Amino acid sequence: MKVLFVCSGNSKNFDVVPFIKAQGESLRKLGIDLDYFPIIGKGLKGYLKAGKALREHLQHHSYDLIHAHFSLSGWSAVIGAGKTPVILSLMGDDAQGDYIGVNKIRFSSRLFIVSSFLIQPFVRAIISKSKNLENFVYFKKKSFIIPNGVDTDVFKPHPTGFREELGLRKDKKIVLFLGSKVRIGKNYPLAQKAVAYLEMPEVELVNPFPLPHADIPKYLNSVDVLVVPSFMEGSPNVVKEAMACNCPIVATDVGDISWVMGNTEGCYLASFEAKDFSEKIRDALIFSETKGRTNGAERIMELGLSSESIAHRLIEVYRNFCTHNAPKKATVLTRPPSIQKI
Repeated sequence: MKVLFVCSGNSKNFDVVPFIKAQGESLRKLGIDLDYFPIIGKGLKGYLKAGKALREHLQHHSYDLIHAHFSLSGWSAVIGAGKTPVILSLMGDDAQGDYIGVNKIRFSSRLFIVSSFLIQPFVRAIISKSKNLENFVYFKKKSFIIPNGVDTDVFKPHPTGFREELGLRKDKKIVLFLGSKVRIGKNYPLAQKAVAYLEMPEVELVNPFPLPHADIPKYLNSVDVLVVPSFMEGSPNVVKEAMACNCPIVATDVGDISWVMGNTEGCYLASFEAKDFSEKIRDALIFSETKGRTNGAERIMELGLSSESIAHRLIEVYRNFCTHNAPKKATVLTRPPSIQKI
């Protein structure tokens, strides 16, 4: 089976964002012949131009299906696909908007919601990362809920951590915030207020953003607790990655976080109130000091959220909608130069 991933290529740090690349590589490991088509260019003009470029690319390359990530990339795929089936993954903001407060959506992001609504008749299947995203899919017969998986060969517990390598003080209790401080929806001010509310000078809030993806498991294995104070999420990868590393977590009850964490001891749901979030951080720090690490990795395997398990689920969807029902013997390829130039 030959598959083309269509996704944004506008990141300054990555040619393809790590969680999409990780999903692609997990499919390759199972024999899928997969290429990437990163879209360079923003706004309506950029995505329309990408659709034209994709159409030209498909004149010289054949795929069983196209898997687009994010609704705007989906429009590029639909414009350029011709007879090639298109599957769309809704990623979060594209389905529910960009949250800038409790139940408050950035007005301009409503364009994404409209885009995700209008594209649904033109794709063969729609994959939502969580139930709250699937609520925005009205073509239920096309709908599948498949979260991103976590690579358990990369994100796994480490017995000692990497504090010295990362420059983290051993005499501090480290609270980790891995999102962007300036992205309002990630709600960094709540993390700041909650840590200040503790009045514990030995507690340090760190935010090593941006950082190489390879360093994320090192941080998750070295800190006392990860905090995720977001106003809204779909199926946040960082929570699954922290669980896979047995890292204690404090998070707001958004997206599928409560489902992923379940009743895992050392993982706590908190409200958007600084006092409550602070109290949950205190609980997590006490857990870290007295019991060490969680059993989050067991929970990830129990839920079938390893990248390999998720890749198998994706392949089953692919088989239902690809141009050929029987998969082909695959050859693992790097991204063709013609695609990299787009």
